[in-house]
Amino acid sequence: MSIKDTSAQDSKINVNKSSKKRWVIISIVTILLASIIWQVAPSASRWSKAEHSISLDRVRLATITKGDFTRDISVLGRVVAAVSPTVYSPADGTITLMIEAGHEVKQGQIIAKLESPELNSRLSQQQASLESLQSSFHRQNIQAKKQRLIDQKAVDLANVKLVTAKREKRRADLGYDKNAISQIDYEKAQDELEQANLQHKHAVQDAALNIESLDFDGQSLQLDIRRQTLLVKELQRQVDGLNIASPVNGIVGNLSTANKTFLSKNQAILTIVDLSQFEVEIEIPESYADDLAIGMEVNIQFEQQPFRARLVTISPEILNNQVTGRVRFINDIPKKLRQNQRLNTQIILEYKADVLQVQRGQFLESSGGRFAYKVSNGLAAKTAITTGARSLSHVEILQGLNVGDQIIISGTDTFNDATQVLLSE
Repeated sequence: MSIKDTSAQDSKINVNKSSKKRWVIISIVTILLASIIWQVAPSASRWSKAEHSISLDRVRLATITKGDFTRDISVLGRVVAAVSPTVYSPADGTITLMIEAGHEVKQGQIIAKLESPELNSRLSQQQASLESLQSSFHRQNIQAKKQRLIDQKAVDLANVKLVTAKREKRRADLGYDKNAISQIDYEKAQDELEQANLQHKHAVQDAALNIESLDFDGQSLQLDIRRQTLLVKELQRQVDGLNIASPVNGIVGNLSTANKTFLSKNQAILTIVDLSQFEVEIEIPESYADDLAIGMEVNIQFEQQPFRARLVTISPEILNNQVTGRVRFINDIPKKLRQNQRLNTQIILEYKADVLQVQRGQFLESSGGRFAYKVSNGLAAKTAITTGARSLSHVEILQGLNVGDQIIISGTDTFNDATQVLLSE
């Protein structure tokens, strides 16, 4: 028995080609609309949340990082000679200059001579007084020797009389025991012995007193001679100082007087600049005055090369809202430095390790450092922050942000204090 198929039940249906094509187009359009809605939905959501919109090209972004932080200030410094002594006139007189401005001089080289007849005359007078005192001292020595001889003679004669009196006393004792002399002669011998003793005693005392007096007179003369000698040495030093020598190696600077001019004592003659030792004079804004301390490290840029230096002096007063300081090179000194040359100096006020920080920007002035706009998915959200130390290039972040966060560091005054701002491409 055979089984029949169902082909007899099938019927042919004619399909319209235009209807099929329409359904394909509708499907494609639906897919495209779904894709567009999927792409636009986040942007639309951001648009709905944002209070203000601004082009991304008009803002600057920076990323929060963590690392070493250096708080510093940059000021313009002026190269000055560390040693630039001014030479003054040592006395009244007429100056004769041996050099001209700009001449190179060595230490000890005679650069000027001063003619002072008055000082030379005083030196001659004091030298004569010294010679007179020395002559008096020699005369005193001769007089002392002569007086010692006179005193020694008196002592010797008194001693002879004493010996004679003692001998006469012994003879009188023997004669009186044998009744060979009278009582009066015996007592006379006793009186003569006593008188001889007194004369000898007084002669010895007078000699000692005369020696003491002579020694005192000699010492007084020696003190006078010493005082006069010191006076002559001082005047001689002043006369020798009339030949004015250079105190340092350097170059003659400004001349304060003309040649063959009469100068008063302590009047300026010229200035010598020591070019072997340079320092940098800086003027620091008054707002940083409390942060400065002697010994702070300073970086100096010269011909694209950094040089280490140290802050060595700080002025105790403020002039024109600035504090003046001096910076001295620590190790190497640039060889091509020139007087009054301008250099960029960076003073290191503070150093911290492992600090959360971001580039410094106008947002600090716009917000006063109280908030920043944190950027995420094209939307900038106003975020409260706390800032710390500030350097020329970075600012320390204490609270409100984390490593890797992006914030707007340009000015945010145009945001009108909006809570969220859309950053459009």
